[in-house]
Amino acid sequence: MNYKVLIVEDDPMVAMINSQFIKKVDGFEVAGMCRNGLEALDFLGENDVDLILLDVYMPVMNGTDTLKKIRTMKKTAEVIMVTAANDSATIEETMHLGVHDYLIKPFTFERFCSSLEKFKAKKQLLEENSVMDQSCVDNLIAQNNTAVAASSSDEPLPKGIQKKTLCRITEYFETNSGWNSTDMISEALGISIVTVRTYMNYLVKTGIIKEDINYGTGGRPSMLYKKVSS
Repeated sequence: MNYKVLIVEDDPMVAMINSQFIKKVDGFEVAGMCRNGLEALDFLGENDVDLILLDVYMPVMNGTDTLKKIRTMKKTAEVIMVTAANDSATIEETMHLGVHDYLIKPFTFERFCSSLEKFKAKKQLLEENSVMDQSCVDNLIAQNNTAVAASSSDEPLPKGIQKKTLCRITEYFETNSGWNSTDMISEALGISIVTVRTYMNYLVKTGIIKEDINYGTGGRPSMLYKKVSS
């Protein structure tokens, strides 16, 4: 089963790129492409989709107003904002309207893919558990928190922290959910131990990663790191 995606974007080139990105991610297909919010609402009136990629700056009806209308339609589709709008007011408003993620143009395919994979994991969790215990609920909330944390990575970073390296390290923890030492991260990513420590200190400070001390090394204690949402 493929998840159906509606692309709402007035720039034909950007819409085509988004379409190509979707086709590269397993389990997704493009259900339609609309040039503005009004077209999107008409499409949704006749069709059901699982996910909507929604721009903010569009003619006829902008993305924020479109999102509000979609919510009144009681559609179950998740929404990912894909836009150049990076002002805090717009981001906060759309977050309050329950978007799954917020991608600021230009973004990498890796970041785009990460967002879709988190959507897929969230949907599968809901589909596999008609009744949820606390652990399932915690995992569901973690999916949203991780997406929001990732979108906030587009904010200005402190000196010495590069976005590309930060993304590599955070993506490492998406597939390595247990405790990881500095040496393990350094070897896996080909990054110096000193650099890894700098980034881990930043991620611990921001609350994305938690740390613990390993006293069982037989020598000097070492630090261990783990994603908070695990």
